[in-house]
Amino acid sequence: MEMNKATEKQKRLFYALKKQGVPAKLELNDGHKTIDIAVPDAMINIEVDGVPHNSFGKQALSDLKRTYYSMKKGYYTIRIPNSLIDHHFEEAVDLIVGILNQSKKQLEEEEESW
Repeated sequence: MEMNKATEKQKRLFYALKKQGVPAKLELNDGHKTIDIAVPDAMINIEVDGVPHNSFGKQALSDLKRTYYSMKKGYYTIRIPNSLIDHHFEEAVDLIVGILNQSKKQLEEEEESW
């Protein structure tokens, strides 16, 4: 875990998820890119995005490619804008935990059906 590369908003979300019992990993390299927060048990990647991710076409295209490569590996990507961390943090954390739990439940059900 490369804490020095993570932004304060990434760290804030990461620690809130850990406090909720989420087995999250901060700054995980998947061999193609570094993921802000990864939750392998739920096959979910979380990217915390600042203004450049929404304002510049080249960055947005790069983000879409990152999402595509994650999807090819079976991982879904949740993009969390910094403004959500700043203004609706607790609600966002609760919703993210709900998404993670639902994803994990679906993965377990799929595994059981094999």
